[in-house]
Amino acid sequence: MRKSNTGRVPRLPRDPLKRRLLRLYDALFTRFGPQRWWPGETKFEVAVGAILTQHTAWINAERAISGLKAQKLLAPERLRKLSHRRLAVLIRASGTFHTKARRLRAFVRFLCARYGGVVGRMAPVPLETLRRELLSVPGIGPETADAILLYAVGRPVFVADAYARRVLTRHRLVPPGIPYEPLRAFLERHLPDDPALFNEYHALLVAVGKTYCRNVPRCGECPLRFDLRGRPPQNPTRPTSRVSRQR
Repeated sequence: MRKSNTGRVPRLPRDPLKRRLLRLYDALFTRFGPQRWWPGETKFEVAVGAILTQHTAWINAERAISGLKAQKLLAPERLRKLSHRRLAVLIRASGTFHTKARRLRAFVRFLCARYGGVVGRMAPVPLETLRRELLSVPGIGPETADAILLYAVGRPVFVADAYARRVLTRHRLVPPGIPYEPLRAFLERHLPDDPALFNEYHALLVAVGKTYCRNVPRCGECPLRFDLRGRPPQNPTRPTSRVSRQR
């Protein structure tokens, strides 16, 4: 069992769910290799990317970030001084640019007021306190907050996005329609407390979700097909009442 891209888990854990999740991780890592997420030259750029990629493909957020860089504006104090209209024009490529301009300005104001504009100063803050602070910023929801915590700050928080929900539901690890917070708690409870592992696992779930575990699944070619044990995937929209136990 690999432990992110830095080594291997020396032996399988006793927790059957943890053991199963790590087997899935190992199969994904073998098929896709290290994903090297999140792209960004600085912690601040990573945080900006987490906001700009909301409800759009990463390539669109990347184009918006490139535009900010071209204008030498990708810095907290410089963005803080921009008008809403000017910022919206600059990040137009990211889609819903007026909404994202408001959210980005709110985050920058928070970062400058609370941490002097330095993302790295968040690192010593207790995780739950820091997460509450981020969630208090207008427009920063759980998934965006957790992406900032994991990828920019390096904290052990799993980004339990729609790809994770779809894959784990189809493999009967979690019930259909499970909300974000219970899914995040499930993953954090049954995986080693390792931000490098969470980073790689989240990225690999996105990779398999885009390639095989689509709206119409391609299970026959999927590296995780062994885990279905010959059964069809669970319908991710069918309601149920509890998290599945190890089969």
